Order: sequence, then C-alpha cells, then structure tokens
Amino acid sequence: MKGALLIAGLGLALAAAAVASLLAGPVWLDPGQGLAAVLSPHDSLAKLILLDVRLPRLVLGLLVGAILGLSGAVLQGVLRNPLAEPGLLGVSSGASLGAVIAIYYGIGALTPLAPPLFGLAGGLVTAGAALVLARGGGTLALILAGAAVSALAATGVSLALNLAPSPYAAYEIMTWLMGSLADRSWDHVRLAGPFIVAGAVLLGLTARSLDALALGEDQAESLGVNVGATRLLALFGTALGVGAATAVCGAIGFVGLIAPHLTRPFVGHRPGGALLPSALAGAVIVTAADIATRFVRAGADLKLGVFVSLIGAPFFLWLVLRLRRTSP
Repeated sequence: MKGALLIAGLGLALAAAAVASLLAGPVWLDPGQGLAAVLSPHDSLAKLILLDVRLPRLVLGLLVGAILGLSGAVLQGVLRNPLAEPGLLGVSSGASLGAVIAIYYGIGALTPLAPPLFGLAGGLVTAGAALVLARGGGTLALILAGAAVSALAATGVSLALNLAPSPYAAYEIMTWLMGSLADRSWDHVRLAGPFIVAGAVLLGLTARSLDALALGEDQAESLGVNVGATRLLALFGTALGVGAATAVCGAIGFVGLIAPHLTRPFVGHRPGGALLPSALAGAVIVTAADIATRFVRAGADLKLGVFVSLIGAPFFLWLVLRLRRTSP
C-alpha cells in the first residue's frame, strides 16, 4: 500500500515539475498561453520556446534523472552497498573522458554530436574494462575494478585540462564537465533516448534477483538466482543508460545515491521494490534542480551538476554519519 501511494505521489510531483519546467524561464508563460500556443496551427515565439527549447530539455531531464535513480537502486542492491552509485563503476568518468577527448582534439567543432558520441563510447569502454578486471572476483573485485578504472579516466580528464591547447578549450571542457541541460535539442534526445531506454530495460530485469541477493549471494544462488548474470545486467544496463546520459548532459552526481535512499523506507527496504520509485524520484530531482538553475544567479549561470552536488554532498555526509551510528 505504501509503495502504491509513493508511486502515485511521485507521479503527481513529476507532473507538476514537468509543467513548471515548460512554463518557467527567462520568458515566463502562463498555462493558458502555453496551451494556446501548442494548439495553434501557426508558429509563434511561445510555441517555439515550448516545443523546440523547453520540451526537449524536459524530456532529456526526465530520462537522465530516471536512469540515474534506477541505476543507483540496482547497484546498491547488486553490490549490497548503500553508498553505491553509477560513478562507482567508472561509467560516468569514462563517458566524461570520451567527451573531453572529442573537445580536446577539436572534433566537437565539426559536429555538436561528437562529444556525446565519444562520451557514450567512453562509458561503454570503461564498463567493459571494469568487468574484465573483475572477472571471477566477486562483488568486491567489481567495486575495486570500477574504482581503478574511474581513477584512470579522471586522470585522463585532468591531463586534458592541464595540456589544453587554449584557454577556450579548457573553458569548454570545464563547462561540459559541470553538467547541464541547457541548449540541448531533439538531436540529443534522439541520440541518448534509445540507449537510456535499453539500459532501463536491462536494469529492470534485475528486480526479482535483487530481493534474493539481499539475503546473500549463496542464499540467492540456492534460490535459483544467477548472480553472475544479474551482475552483467546491472553493469551493461548502467553502462548503456548512464553512459548515454553523461554523454549528452555531462556529469551529474549524487542522484543515483539520493533517490534510492529517499524511496526505500516506503517499500519495506526491498531492493526490487525500490526500482520504479527510485526512477521517478531521480526524474523529479533532476527536473526540479534544472528549474532552480534558471533562477539562481551567482554572477554566472549555475550549472545543473554543481547545483545537485550542493544538495547531494551534505546528504552523502549525513548518510555516512547515519550508517556509522546504526552499524554494529
């Protein structure tokens, strides 16, 4: 019952955030004006703003938030680690490195879709490298391999910043790394959308296995769960979905950590039952944060990834302190 009420509440919150995202911005639109613009057969400034500027930004924000929340819930269940999140396996760092390579070598100047394509490839490569390094080593080996690959990719990003051929290139790299939904178009939605949906499907297939894994790997295997296959689904689902999300929006951290912890108490702490609520919560968090960035001014535009980190970092600290108090 609590789970159904949670999903309904998150659905209403998401609908409200979506409407606000379409209407709010430097050019405010009231609901009647927005509806009239959409239904009108004639082009207008309001229609252009809604359909070509804010709607793709909203759709991309929903997809990105949902896959980050979903992947966080799956990884916390598979790894049985409450601090696990997509960046733990090096997917985010690998996608960032791929996009940075495209910017560094000027490939991004040829087509705006080059950084996302390189970013997606980077996420898949790092996920595959983590899997190869951890082969046959169990959960701990996968965590350590992900940390190692992530550190290597982060070093590559730092090296690119250090050796940037011009201040403009360094600025462009830093701006991209901060994460943002601004200036994203339907091309970005079409590029990332299929991979995010495919990743979500793979992650959703782990739901039943996650509940069994909560009892331990040996107990899960005795119940007929293929632990190795579950890990593969979680890893490749995260690589596809989060790799594509990071490739088009830059690095947006903490959503995969926050969303599952906000929803899990309402589903009886069942890992499998937290997947859909976590996806909805992640979409709400990213959409609401994106709206906030349009109005917070601190001398320059506040990037989405930075704004989420301002909320996520204190939450992470609180979570660590809470786990320390409750652990035996």
